[in-house]
Amino acid sequence: MSDFLVVGGGVIGMMTTLHLADAGHSVTLVERGQCGREASWAGGGIVSPLYPWRHGAPISRLSAWSEGRYPELSLRLLEETGVDPEYRQKGLVYLRVDDEQAAMSWAREVGKPLERVSDTFLYDKEPEAAPGFSDALWMPTLGSIRNPRLAQALRARLDDMPRVTLREHCEVTNLRERGGRVVAVETPAGELHGDQVIVCGGAWAAEVMATVGVTLPIRPVKGQMILFKAPPGLVRRVVLMDGRYVIPRADGRVLAGSTLEETGFDKSLCASAKDSLWTSATRIVPALADCEVEHHWAGLRPGSPDGVPFIGAVPGIDNLHVNAGHYRNGLVLAPASTHLLVDELLGREPILDPTPYRLTGGRLKGA
Repeated sequence: MSDFLVVGGGVIGMMTTLHLADAGHSVTLVERGQCGREASWAGGGIVSPLYPWRHGAPISRLSAWSEGRYPELSLRLLEETGVDPEYRQKGLVYLRVDDEQAAMSWAREVGKPLERVSDTFLYDKEPEAAPGFSDALWMPTLGSIRNPRLAQALRARLDDMPRVTLREHCEVTNLRERGGRVVAVETPAGELHGDQVIVCGGAWAAEVMATVGVTLPIRPVKGQMILFKAPPGLVRRVVLMDGRYVIPRADGRVLAGSTLEETGFDKSLCASAKDSLWTSATRIVPALADCEVEHHWAGLRPGSPDGVPFIGAVPGIDNLHVNAGHYRNGLVLAPASTHLLVDELLGREPILDPTPYRLTGGRLKGA
């Protein structure tokens, strides 16, 4: 029996496992597929909510704490694994923001650098951005990370830690409860045991929790993205316009995303979504029209009623915990949300007030 058994091997599950193993505990991590290959792989890697001023305080607090941890985490993983998560802090350009006053008020309140800049500044930063803008908003501190590389580095680190056991391609079919405790985690390969069980199952978390009679209002929300094979330097930083974005990688490739689709667990691709993403991307950076679309993929986000994740103990089951429901911000919020839960598990002073994220009766029912 491990000290902890973590269900779900996305970024949330892997970071939780890393925190616990760093603290000297034995951890078994169970993943239905391959670690880091679902939403953690499919997203864009922007280390901020797209329009952070449109979120409430619970998201803002997690985001603010998390953002400053990625440079250190990225360097640590590169040093320990040789895999570079490619953290880049190049800033973000917002084009055509309708609620600019709300954005500036939010920035003043939280002490975040955000300013309106001239067309000269805009086109100096992004010469290929859509022409004709007289100004833009500029957030210089925003970073991005190459999330597939981050997931690869996390998995490599965990695989090298003697206190961690990775069980991939091992789907959890049931949590067996007796006397107010989870006594076994059932899989097709047999039972697994952990003194404490943590569900970090992303879009699948509700299915796992339902096996112990807990209704967790988390649903899959599909997002499709495309990747352009562009020359290095064509796009230099994240550019966001009308809810769509382009994200450059170090090798010049440019991601464009993303759709929001309520299709259950269907991850099939469709031409109309690809066309829509291509149109949005080429409006943001017209020169992308001359670049090959190299890939098109979809992922399933763990949607929750208000976008605020469920973090903490499950009422009535004294060794079951959850960290799920991050919706579009799993990678953004991962450092803070995992640290917050581990603080609770190990009896440490929490980094943030955990109250807004707790599993209460009203939140569990989706109220």
